[in-house]
Amino acid sequence: MKRVVLYVKDKCPHCKDAQRYLDAKGIQYRLCNAKMARGRKELDALGARSLPVLKIGDQLLIGWNVSNVERLYTQKS
Repeated sequence: MKRVVLYVKDKCPHCKDAQRYLDAKGIQYRLCNAKMARGRKELDALGARSLPVLKIGDQLLIGWNVSNVERLYTQKS
């Protein structure tokens, strides 16, 4: 399985959609809040400026798009 990290911020509707989707699909992920120091540091290192951000394996998906998540998650490494 690919490692998944979801970067979010509070009150972001797209972040909530991404979290609900991953939960519904049973995809294990690490949730990282961009408001916390560790989350902000990781997000800055990735160069992302908008949320949500999903890191699936070594690929980044900035913004919320179900078909891109499915493609990246099921794609062979």
